Amino acid sequence: MTNTPTTTDTTSEPYAAEQPARLEWVRHSPEVYKAMVRLDAAARKGLDPRLLELVKVRASQLNQCAYCLDMHSKDALAAGESVERIVQLAAWEESRHFYTEKECAALELTEAVTVLTDGFVPDEVFERAAKHFAEAELSQLIAAITVINAWNRFGVTCRLTPGHYRPGQYA
Repeated sequence: MTNTPTTTDTTSEPYAAEQPARLEWVRHSPEVYKAMVRLDAAARKGLDPRLLELVKVRASQLNQCAYCLDMHSKDALAAGESVERIVQLAAWEESRHFYTEKECAALELTEAVTVLTDGFVPDEVFERAAKHFAEAELSQLIAAITVINAWNRFGVTCRLTPGHYRPGQYA
């Protein structure tokens, strides 16, 4: 693989060398990968695709998963999300006016589920999400957050290489 960024290089310096993945886990654990794909498909049912991608990007930011950030930013754009809203996700609390209250509740829940520093999801975070999502949709959202966190752990641990994904590539 070569380093082929999707933006125009305006400097004369070459990009840093692209590092290969540490481990090609999909090749070595194909049954786990297939199960993850099925779980991902089940978790996304009934969720708005744009909201789902915002959640996936935010969890991937928190987990510092470059591979998933690349994938889900591209998928968000393909789903009709704006560049502005994707860029603002890292500071969504200070940019709340870019998002609906429902999206803010989903992002807050995403952060609470992703970063379990206190060992639990605070009641007030869960209650805010429950005000905006019916129980079935909230269950799906929690499942989707859990699944992207699992994907992130594969990506970060195996150091999957970002930059080569094309929207819908794995659909």
